[in-house]
Amino acid sequence: MDWDDLRVFLAVARSESLSGAGRRLNVDPATVGRRIARLEDAVGARLFSKTPQGYALTEEGARLQTHALRAETAIDGASESVRGPQGLTGQIRIGAPDGSANYLLPQVIQQICDANPGLEVQIVALPRVFNLSKREADMAIAVSRPEAGRLTVQKLADYTLHLAASRDYVARHPPILGLQDLQQHRFVGYIPDMIFDKELDYLAEIGVAAPALASNSVSVQLNFLRHGAGVGVVHDFALPAAPELVRIIPDQVHLKRAFWLIRHADDGRIERLNRFADLLLKLFRQEVVRLETAVV
Repeated sequence: MDWDDLRVFLAVARSESLSGAGRRLNVDPATVGRRIARLEDAVGARLFSKTPQGYALTEEGARLQTHALRAETAIDGASESVRGPQGLTGQIRIGAPDGSANYLLPQVIQQICDANPGLEVQIVALPRVFNLSKREADMAIAVSRPEAGRLTVQKLADYTLHLAASRDYVARHPPILGLQDLQQHRFVGYIPDMIFDKELDYLAEIGVAAPALASNSVSVQLNFLRHGAGVGVVHDFALPAAPELVRIIPDQVHLKRAFWLIRHADDGRIERLNRFADLLLKLFRQEVVRLETAVV
C-alpha cells in the first residue's frame, strides 16, 4: 500500500470532499478522485460513500483511517528524530474558543514564533468542540475536560470571570449594589441554544434569564458591552483590551473556569508537538496571570 495514497485518503477523510482535499494537498480534485479509486482497488473495498454533505467514511474506511493515522504519526515522529532538536518548524494548527483565541493566543503564539522563525501557526477560532480524530487541528483548547476518546489532556490555566458594563452604561442606569438589582438591567450573553459547553452557561449560574442581546461569539458580546448595550459576564483576561468596561459587584459574582489543552493520544510520539505544547503551557499560564493582575 502506497503511503502517498494514504495521505490523500486522510485528506479526503478530514475535509469530506475531493475539492477540500485537493486544496490541502495542492492538487486537482480529479487527481484526488483517481487516487482514492486506486486505493479502493488496492484494498478491495469502498472507503467513502457520497452523501449530500460530502464524502463520508464507510465502515471499511473508518478501519483504514485508524491505521493510516498511526502511520502518519510514525512518519512525523521519524522526521522529527532525524531533524534533531533545532528550532521548531513546519505548520501547527490550534483549535480554540474565541475568548482565548482573541485575547490570549495571539501574543503567546507571537512569542513562540519569534523564537522559532521556521514555525507556522494557525489559530482556528470556532465556538464548538474540535474533532482531533478527524485532524481538524493538531491540538485544541477547551473549557471542559473531555471524558472520552483517545486523547491526552493537560490543564492550561485557571481563569476568572466577572460581571462588567461600560462606564457610560453604569452612569445612565440604576446602580447595581447586589444580585437583586440585576433584574432591572439588560443582559448580553450567549445565544442559549448555541451554548456548546455547559461551562459557558454563565448567566444561568448567577440566576439571570436569557439575554436580550446575544451572540455565539465572545468578541461580539464584548463589543456589545463596550458600546454600552448592557451588562454581561466577561473574562478578566479580556478586560485590559476593553478599558471602557468596569467590573460590577465583583465581591458577589466571581466565576472560575479552566482551559484544557487536548491532543490526540498518538501525537505524544511527535517531539515537535511535545515541545510546542510545553512552550504553550508555560507562556499561556504566564499571560493569564499577567492580564488578570492588570485588572483594577
